[in-house]
Amino acid sequence: MSIPESSHRQYRQTLILGLIRSVDELFPQEQLKIAYSILDGIYCEFDNSFISVREVTRIEDHLKKWVADDQHLQFQLEDDGFFHCEVNGKIINSLYPPLPRSAPIYPFRLIHYPPGFILLFSNPDHPEKLAPFIPPEKLAATFLETQRWGENLHLAEVKDVNQIIWEQHSQELICLAEALHEKKVSLIADRILKQRKNVRIIMISGPSSSGKTTFAQRLATQLRVNGLRPVALSLDNYFCAREETSKDADGKPNFEALEALDLPLLNIHLQSLIEGEEIECPIYDFASGRRKPHGTKMKLLDDQILVMEGIHGLNPRLLSSLDRNHLFRIYVSALFQLNIDPYNRIPTTEVRLIRRMVRDDKFRGISPENTLVQWASVRRGENTNIFPYQEEADVMFNSSLLFELNALRSYAEPLLISVPQEHSQYPTAIHLLRLLSHFEPLDISKVPFNSILREFIGGGIYSY
Repeated sequence: MSIPESSHRQYRQTLILGLIRSVDELFPQEQLKIAYSILDGIYCEFDNSFISVREVTRIEDHLKKWVADDQHLQFQLEDDGFFHCEVNGKIINSLYPPLPRSAPIYPFRLIHYPPGFILLFSNPDHPEKLAPFIPPEKLAATFLETQRWGENLHLAEVKDVNQIIWEQHSQELICLAEALHEKKVSLIADRILKQRKNVRIIMISGPSSSGKTTFAQRLATQLRVNGLRPVALSLDNYFCAREETSKDADGKPNFEALEALDLPLLNIHLQSLIEGEEIECPIYDFASGRRKPHGTKMKLLDDQILVMEGIHGLNPRLLSSLDRNHLFRIYVSALFQLNIDPYNRIPTTEVRLIRRMVRDDKFRGISPENTLVQWASVRRGENTNIFPYQEEADVMFNSSLLFELNALRSYAEPLLISVPQEHSQYPTAIHLLRLLSHFEPLDISKVPFNSILREFIGGGIYSY
């Protein structure tokens, strides 16, 4: 049985406080850093030393004993936006409240993951058990690369970015972050060019509000620089007729299910395009729930490459009959944010939620309350259709920008303040307001017009 995200967050925060206590008691000379989330856990490390398997085992045993002892936890929300929690006589700041006591609690594990370790939590959909841990090597490498890049620029925490803004040097920061994005997009385009003899189809996927549309258009520009002509093909045109589509829990057609697509026809058409043949691409009419009588003629020329974007882009079952060498899969997501302090990371899920809320209000006429209500359903779809397949990607693109919450604050705050106190999502709105309070506002006029951030705040050069 699943549990609410707020309850699961308390369970996680309780274990994090217990972890801080355990490290403090076992290794008082070390500084623990909670670096980033990874799968259903968090990756942790010591500032200046490698953690051995034996040390991880000691920490896990100590933490399990603390949980079993049913410790009472003292915490209080203060004006600085943190919950102040007492750990071994010290006050630890926390973005989230823990449970009142350390037990009973859902299962957990500590996994040695050099140079640090992972504190693995249960999933809120199945809190009573732990999922098998399969090391996400590509995802971890992307996290580590971004983390080290920030450290090389002496940007380790949010306060470092705030200081740059206070000193009126934000333009340099923006240029550096955007230059990194452009360099990564260019490198991906170069890699595709090197595999040009085989690669005919580019698949782009990622969770909600990752900036996939802007990424796809920036990639298209770099592909053109390399002499390739990208051609877009929408997966939406391959939906089955509405009456043939399975229903979700609310009795509505489940267009997020892989089976909602006509997979045999899609595979036949793509194989034909790879072989240089002409196809008649269907046109799906959402009003009638059926394809139109006539489609669009399409043929892939020698200098053209097909670009497809969709939630199932990384799922091996989508194009199961095609030669894998013809495909280049890209995973796009906001993967990394700076910590507020060593113990308080910024969840990238909440960054994407803020992005989505700002975009929904500005371009889609959706109220912040409705965005917050829909988020749980969005997350369930991601957990089913996207996250399990992220390691299938040939390359990952981190769409996070070090300054983005500073830039989004002035847009998001009025929306969150407008959420009525009696609304079910009011506690979430208050939490996000507390989170944003740690970010110095940034003048968005300095953000480039091709920035991924423009997909959410507007003023960009691309059409969406």
